[in-house]
Amino acid sequence: MLTPTIFKANDIRGVVSGDQPEWDVAGARAVGAAFVQVLGLAGREFVLGRDMRDTGPALAAAFIDGALGQGASVIDIGLASTDQLWFASGLLDMPGIQLTASHNPADYNGVKFCLAQAAPIEPEMLVRIAELAMGPELAPAVQPGTRREQDVLVDYAAHLHHLVPLDGMRRLTVVYDAGNGMAGHTAPAVLGPLDIETIGLFTELDGSFPNHPPNPLEPENLLDAQRAVVEHGADLALVFDGDADRCFIVDERGDVVSPSLITALIAQQELAREPGGTIVINTITSRAVDRVVADAGGTLVVSKVGHTAVKAKMAQHNAIFGGEHSAHYYFRDFWGADTGMLAGLHVLALLARSGGTMSELVAGLPAYADSGEINSTVADVPAVLSRLADAFAGRGDQNNDDGLTIAGDGWWVNVRPSNTEPLLRLNVEAGDDAQMASLRDEALAIIRGGADA
Repeated sequence: MLTPTIFKANDIRGVVSGDQPEWDVAGARAVGAAFVQVLGLAGREFVLGRDMRDTGPALAAAFIDGALGQGASVIDIGLASTDQLWFASGLLDMPGIQLTASHNPADYNGVKFCLAQAAPIEPEMLVRIAELAMGPELAPAVQPGTRREQDVLVDYAAHLHHLVPLDGMRRLTVVYDAGNGMAGHTAPAVLGPLDIETIGLFTELDGSFPNHPPNPLEPENLLDAQRAVVEHGADLALVFDGDADRCFIVDERGDVVSPSLITALIAQQELAREPGGTIVINTITSRAVDRVVADAGGTLVVSKVGHTAVKAKMAQHNAIFGGEHSAHYYFRDFWGADTGMLAGLHVLALLARSGGTMSELVAGLPAYADSGEINSTVADVPAVLSRLADAFAGRGDQNNDDGLTIAGDGWWVNVRPSNTEPLLRLNVEAGDDAQMASLRDEALAIIRGGADA
């Protein structure tokens, strides 16, 4: 079974359990077969990993079965974070598949795709995979493929250590919240060898997420790490999402550091290493990054939101680094792919060498007031966007590159449909809290005037 709505802009995401599943093992088998056909993988190999969700083993086995039947061979790396799968794709120079629903609830599962060297899959390829998977069953290949297992965790950790100068660091106390997700698998291998004290929260792999949902974009899911930092007198906390490709930072006071400011910090470092380099951000990254990149003599490129779009911009411009508001961080020396763990290592290294605190490290960066991401369920998205455009007409420059963005003098408003959920997302930034709140409330009144809920 496959429901068309599971095919999103960048990947596959949908409910797989309960009374109204949107896809199942038969669907996974069909997607596996279609993937091989669209990428022309008969007689070739690809690499596959999965996260800790309860439905992962059955879906992975079905996907592999469909792929083998079309003549492709599979290197199964087993339990893996998404960035560990990107690493395997780069290391082995072959396309990759990650069975994961990232930050979605426990009854979801999904598929993330990449080409060889962790390159993003092209949008038309995903469209064609959907068409083939939902069509008649594909005829089997004359020669089926084979499956073998390979553990890449040690190599993954060694590669990350190679990319960050970790020698001579002062000893830090670091909380990390795995949220019962894949950071419980990767963090011990990456952080364990370092001369730091670690305090792990919810490190047991458990796809039912018994402690809190695996989405650090929601403030309530950061509370455990915030309390632990203060309780243990730690220097900072790293908070990961379910598939551990995103990393949020909490400072020594228990305050959450904006991912845009983490982007600015790492951008400064990377531009010092490669003057004049290119940095990629998305539509709703803080303008603080624009100022930091300009001051450092770098070039800024703006992408649509989403890992596929950002990775494409990274490759197109040979960018050294990229960051999104959602705490996805992309590195050229990680095949242009996103990795929360590598970003976390860079922050640890920057903090250890600064001699100060995490809050002091970001205090010198440009400051803006932001709304955070506010979600609304909307029945008619085009109509809402049209009403917003009319309401803000003449008050700033408008563009429709990624939803609707209105940019004025020192402020901007962006409203865009989610790539993964039936939501309209609002983000606002301004020079001070009062201006931000006024713009936010005005936009929300328009959006929710036509909302279902």
